[in-house]
Amino acid sequence: MKTSDFDKKFDDDEEDIVANLDLSRARRPGEEIKRINVDFPAWMVASLDREARRLGVTRQSVIKMWLAERLEEKA
Repeated sequence: MKTSDFDKKFDDDEEDIVANLDLSRARRPGEEIKRINVDFPAWMVASLDREARRLGVTRQSVIKMWLAERLEEKA
């Protein structure tokens, strides 16, 4: 499909253009994963695990949620 045809479909809102996109390599800017290692004392890991069980999520999810909340507060 030519770019002009794609642009026209988008501009005219003729149809859903997502079917014409290859989303297999799409990425959100700033959302790339960067792996880090963090050491926590045993009591903190136990507390994180209790909270994770209470919420029904993983320890990693609890850490990410709490960090995201704190960073949003600071922003």
